[in-house]
Amino acid sequence: FSTGGYSALYGQALSSALILESTDLPERTQADLGISVIGVGGGIQHLAKNKKSSWGVSVNYTNLWLAFNVIKQKQDFFRVPLAKQADANFRIKTKNGGFLKYYGYISTNKTGFRNPDIDSLTLKDAFSISNVNTYQNINLKDRIGKGWKINTGLSFSTNKDDINNEMQNASNNKVTISTPSFYSFKNFSLLNVARYAQARFVLEKKIKGLTAIRFGSDYFYSNEKTTYALYDGTRYTEKIVDNIYAGFAETDIYVTNNLAAKVGTRIEHSEVINKWNIAPRVSLAYKVAENSQASFAYGIFYQNPERKIMPAAAGLDYSKASHYIFQYTLQTKDHTLRTELFYKKYNDLYKTARGINGRELAANNNGYGFAKGIEFFWRDKKTIKNVDYWFSYSYLDTKRNFLNYPSEIQPTFAASHTAAFVFKRFVLPWKTGFNFSYNFATGRPYYNIAYDNASAKYTIADQGKTINYNSMSFSVNYLPNLGKTGAKTFAVWVLGVNNVLGQKQVYSYNYSSNGSRKEAVTPPSKRFVFIGCFLSFGIDRTQDAINNNL
Repeated sequence: FSTGGYSALYGQALSSALILESTDLPERTQADLGISVIGVGGGIQHLAKNKKSSWGVSVNYTNLWLAFNVIKQKQDFFRVPLAKQADANFRIKTKNGGFLKYYGYISTNKTGFRNPDIDSLTLKDAFSISNVNTYQNINLKDRIGKGWKINTGLSFSTNKDDINNEMQNASNNKVTISTPSFYSFKNFSLLNVARYAQARFVLEKKIKGLTAIRFGSDYFYSNEKTTYALYDGTRYTEKIVDNIYAGFAETDIYVTNNLAAKVGTRIEHSEVINKWNIAPRVSLAYKVAENSQASFAYGIFYQNPERKIMPAAAGLDYSKASHYIFQYTLQTKDHTLRTELFYKKYNDLYKTARGINGRELAANNNGYGFAKGIEFFWRDKKTIKNVDYWFSYSYLDTKRNFLNYPSEIQPTFAASHTAAFVFKRFVLPWKTGFNFSYNFATGRPYYNIAYDNASAKYTIADQGKTINYNSMSFSVNYLPNLGKTGAKTFAVWVLGVNNVLGQKQVYSYNYSSNGSRKEAVTPPSKRFVFIGCFLSFGIDRTQDAINNNL
């Protein structure tokens, strides 16, 4: 669960990075089909007879009409969530044992709903969004002679969000009110069109034993265009284009058989900021015993301002974080223990100020903050027969003075304590698995940060903490084909209920324009029931279906 201290091969993330690895060739040709109360989906992965290449496609259709008609939702959905997704891939094994891989997908999503307007007793806010997202990635990983390996790839993605919001009366007809003025701005449309591209080139060579060096470069391109239309038809268009160039070098050094180090440096330049940064990274790992390891990681990490606070004032620098992470891992066949202590210091965070149109835009790098805590994970597959259970706990002490925060305070996204427990038991004679999970988090802070015209400063007009978060979920899986010899079709029926007890959950609070009224942000429904059947052909994928629907 490493929360930071990641490799010099990656950048543009202050706290952590999610690093994914694609699989090589499938074991054999396989197909799958899933039917549930929320939609249908299926796919195929075909392995060539010579087992040197494969291709695959999948299609998914999601429609929450049935689920929302059975389970009452808090919002009035005039457009039930609808999603369509398709993807394709191929893998080709090279003569040197490497792989050429491609993956691409396209997805569309639509939804629309009404909520009571927080500034009125009779009016409603009607919000709708349509999204189209695409992604393409091609990657080559191969040996090129004299002990060198190459890992290079290209990716391109697009995203289009078409958002509309309007104020409506009790008959669901659009209304326009000019006094007070903030009512007028509740009728708007927003069109955001974005294009992103990335190119990566990495060379790697083992020098002696397990010691290795690797170096390369990254290029990121982003082009985001936003058109905002007001209630009176006035349009504002913004376009942000950035080119980020990066170079990096890293080495794995085995000091002894039990002690290894990873030392690296990353250099970046962003056209938006028009400055260079250099980020050293180092980590040490010590093998304590046969199945356990202790490690330490240190690094400096930089990040550009987010799109929502752009365009920014001239002269901005990168925001910066320094990580110090200690981790201990014990891994055996039946048990896993991981614990991590971390401290992260944030500097040069972006502070915002009101722009001409009232938007919060990055104004300077005067922000700062910290995060420290501990994470713990324990998994046991042996102690109780036919039972697999795991437990995780996290303690987080963090404060930030960034964006429009008037001082250093706990951010709204941070809970001091979070914990999760998962219990899985399989009853073989019944061919049935029972899964139980419980999630807990202490309340998170919420603030009504308002601009005081008299002092020309931001102040906290109201604040508090949400109630603790509790959610117990339960699912049952039935495997009718379990134990059948020579089976080519594998099936699993899934019944799942989240928040079984209907415990009250509050994520945050929304405030009216004058701050006199606040409303809790809660889930659309107290609980949700999932029923589905998943079939796999060629390879038994029932465990994947079970884990995906815990």
